[in-house]
Amino acid sequence: MTQLTFTEKIDGNVARSVNPLGLQRMMAQQIATVTKEPQYTGAKHALILGGSSSYGLASRITAAFGMGAATLSVGYERPPRPDFLGTAGWWNQRFFKHAANEAGLVASNLNADVFLPQTKQEVIQFIRNRFGGQLDLLVYSIAAPKRKNPANPAEAWRSVIKPLGNPVTDYTVDLEHQRLVKATLEPATVAEVAATNHVMGGEDWELWIDALQAAGVLAPNFKTILFSYEGPRVTAPVYHDGTLGQAKRAAEASAHQIQAKLAKTGGEALISVNRSVTTKASVVIPGFSRYCMALYQVEQQRGGHEQPIDHIDRLFRDMVYGERRVVDSRGRLRPDATELSPAVQGAVEDLLPQLTPDNFSTAMPGYQQFRREFRQLNGFDVPGVSNVMERDALTQLATD
Repeated sequence: MTQLTFTEKIDGNVARSVNPLGLQRMMAQQIATVTKEPQYTGAKHALILGGSSSYGLASRITAAFGMGAATLSVGYERPPRPDFLGTAGWWNQRFFKHAANEAGLVASNLNADVFLPQTKQEVIQFIRNRFGGQLDLLVYSIAAPKRKNPANPAEAWRSVIKPLGNPVTDYTVDLEHQRLVKATLEPATVAEVAATNHVMGGEDWELWIDALQAAGVLAPNFKTILFSYEGPRVTAPVYHDGTLGQAKRAAEASAHQIQAKLAKTGGEALISVNRSVTTKASVVIPGFSRYCMALYQVEQQRGGHEQPIDHIDRLFRDMVYGERRVVDSRGRLRPDATELSPAVQGAVEDLLPQLTPDNFSTAMPGYQQFRREFRQLNGFDVPGVSNVMERDALTQLATD
């Protein structure tokens, strides 16, 4: 028997390796988080766009194991090959499907580009064949670097994370070398702002709803939700006031357009402003990782730290399908209310001056939490999980 050793590799803030055994354990833990609570009434058939990680994966887990829904996840992930173990998202999809099928739930994965018109048509056919022609819930959880123009496939828009107007310099964590470094982002051009809106705004969300509605596969009282982010004032120059903030506001405008289309059948288009969490994308935003380190340390002291599965299960259980909605003046769901409370933000802002290259320490609880969560996104630093397994066992794990 040939043994494989899963070796963690981080280049800067980009993870280059996975441990499938750790990802399998993390999947079981997330499912257990949902199933420890009673099942609730929600969707019967759910489509998750971007269901392979973070908020999208958490949405799929709570839809299946919290509501008992049949689920389809669409997104592109790279599968294993002889010289590559595959992406964490690919394994997440596989482990979810196996767990859901064992629980008697319908679960399918479509590895495809969500932006393409042919993907929409393939999904419509799936809904007709496997969901009885009725879709109750669509979760739009796409964080993509680029999108092809559906009117001109030769053109591709690329999203950027940049401020507007002036450069922004802030500290960010270098996870490879475990240190804080300064990073500067130059302001976005007009073209970059427009491209980011095309990719990260609500255009494609609207196209999905239009295609599904035209095909007649939306159930009465159908719901759709897109995840947004407001964030604190300390990250506002890069996020809320930058290109991503612009795109999120474009998505909110799309929500109003979609709501008008769904109103006649009792449908609902929702925006949820979610809390700050550790993701592969957010870790490269200057200032964001440092803010998370301070936030996590405050939450450890005060209680109330949530990872994506805790946050999203609460969102759907209490707000989307429950009777404890917290909304703001713009009608957006606000499960991030505790994080942005004056008490928490005041404590975070008191702590942030201690997080500089000169006095940064890897022993800081907030940093340890942040680094652990980042590593667990790829299956490392998961208690009780080996980093060694037989090659034949891995092959079976990938093909079961």
